[in-house]
Amino acid sequence: MSERPAHFEPTDDGAFLPTRFAQSHWGEDHLNGPAVVGLAARVLEREFGLDDFLPARLTVDLFKAARGVPTTAKTNLVRDGRRVRNSECELVQDGVTVARATLVQYRRAEAPRGEEWTASAEFDIPSHADPARSIHLGSDEKGWTQAIVDHQNTARKRTWTRSIQVVAGTENSPFVNAVAAAEGTSLVTNLGTAGVGYINGDLTVALSRLPVDEWVGVQADSHWVADGISVGTATLYDRAGAFGSGMVTAVSNPAAQIDFGNDPFPSRTH
Repeated sequence: MSERPAHFEPTDDGAFLPTRFAQSHWGEDHLNGPAVVGLAARVLEREFGLDDFLPARLTVDLFKAARGVPTTAKTNLVRDGRRVRNSECELVQDGVTVARATLVQYRRAEAPRGEEWTASAEFDIPSHADPARSIHLGSDEKGWTQAIVDHQNTARKRTWTRSIQVVAGTENSPFVNAVAAAEGTSLVTNLGTAGVGYINGDLTVALSRLPVDEWVGVQADSHWVADGISVGTATLYDRAGAFGSGMVTAVSNPAAQIDFGNDPFPSRTH
């Protein structure tokens, strides 16, 4: 067993065995979002990534709750084009697909002539970030703290995250770090005064470049809700500025709502 925290341990037959660090707040045997989307990103990048191509968009559909059992991956290269590469991956548990991911890669190229509109973007990195912690949370109401419960409010929220290893024994790539952090789009958009009452069914991450180091910030941009359905978007940041976007759609799940003030597992990732 690896001494460093990791979501999965590799097995001799090519599967991935979830560790306690992959457990979710939603249930004792549920896996957290960063573990699932991080594994999909790692598999696709290792199988189909090329240095000349940027992993520009990853969409992960979460079909059902992934659990603490051996997980395998099925992959397929859909298109191997000169400028665009498309691939897909299914994460399978006990013969059932629990998540399906699609990756779009674009060949890096010289920018076109002229100038374009760019949104103004500001993100204040926590000045006293604890290097021993993997996540810091902030909101316009409370500033930066180390407890999710501090931000059960209606203010705009943000995270500053350094992801643990997705698979033990291998460092995360910048792409995997970006995807794992971007899953926090659900947290920064759906966390309210009574905790999180929506469970996301997907994640889309869109990148213009890769992060400059292992720390990634996620800041809420929009949150729209009606009839128990939520849509949230966020901007991704690193020490050099904004570099991508995250989007999640989610469905109301009040029967299992997570109130972090009453959470018996405060160290787990949402």
